[in-house]
Amino acid sequence: MTIKSAEFIVSNSTYKKCPTDGKPEYAFIGRSNVGKSSLINMLTGVKGLAKTSGKPGKTQLINHFLINKEWYIVDLPGYGYARTAKTSRKAWAKMIEDYMLKRETLVNVFLLIDSRIPPQNIDIEFANFLGSNGIPLTIVFTKTDKENQRTVSGNVNEFKNRLLQDWDSLPDMMLTSSATGYGKEPMLEYIDKINESL
Repeated sequence: MTIKSAEFIVSNSTYKKCPTDGKPEYAFIGRSNVGKSSLINMLTGVKGLAKTSGKPGKTQLINHFLINKEWYIVDLPGYGYARTAKTSRKAWAKMIEDYMLKRETLVNVFLLIDSRIPPQNIDIEFANFLGSNGIPLTIVFTKTDKENQRTVSGNVNEFKNRLLQDWDSLPDMMLTSSATGYGKEPMLEYIDKINESL
């Protein structure tokens, strides 16, 4: 797949106000500072499309980006950022949960995991939440260029083993690097195949 156009459409605080054109949506979510916005920019080839920041908690709304005028990338707030006020965290959690459970045009969730560190309970819990609710998900390991391959492989394998404590079979998984562009083509082909099957 070639991305010919990528444009920001709208930000919302509830799934009820999201676009009503019925186009398929691919949600991107992960812990704060996992590299979500950088990955979206890398995939689309549009620098600055999704706002990046070294400060966690930058994304606070449901952001829709229309790709090739055919489907959406949906940038969701990161979870697990402790410095945000408790009331804000609760509101974000409710917004994300409602979107995941009630958004009919959501066809796949890309759950982003930082490949540099061992599995985090909050990531495992979120994957289990998606799985137990039958929400299609793909695990995307980010920042694979930041550590040596032995560390990355060890963390990925440990994550798989943690998931297998609750899963009969693992969801699809991908490795990416926003800095080098690694994983871009496989992710776009993956989305293309899902779109063709709809």
